[in-house]
Amino acid sequence: MDVLKLSIEWAKAEVFSTRFFIFFAIGFLIASAGFWQLGKTDLAKAYIIPTLVVGILLLVIGSGTNYTNIQRVKQFEKDFNTDETAFYHSEIKRSKSTLKQFAFVFKVVPILIIVAAFLILIINTPTWRAISVTTISMLIVILLIDGNAQSRIENYHKDLKLLDLKNEIKK
Repeated sequence: MDVLKLSIEWAKAEVFSTRFFIFFAIGFLIASAGFWQLGKTDLAKAYIIPTLVVGILLLVIGSGTNYTNIQRVKQFEKDFNTDETAFYHSEIKRSKSTLKQFAFVFKVVPILIIVAAFLILIINTPTWRAISVTTISMLIVILLIDGNAQSRIENYHKDLKLLDLKNEIKK
């Protein structure tokens, strides 16, 4: 039962965390509306579309991952009750795979931030500056939220392995 409890706690923490994507999406959408209504300069007007696009992207990411994690919480108990051992091994495999994905994300996202910052330096038009700054902002939000998610999945993976070790000792 420890495996099920651990898995459900992890998934519920993920549900809470993914809601921050939605929170930031709303912030970007409000910013877009603000630039649309109050923007007087070319640069301010140039932010309307990029902040709208980022707001929509973060809303899609947040809604999708939120829905997926809510479904995962519901599915955990069914899978656990079907076959405890298979559930345990599938969670070990899934958490390990997710850690590899995060390793890739944390290599690519900083490179994208550097590219966007470089674009600010070399292209001096309001549209490209707005796109670059908004892209950097979105990527920082992703790093913040995914950094916490990575830490949680690392701890979850370690706890799963410890449960296996405890079961071996009991035998």
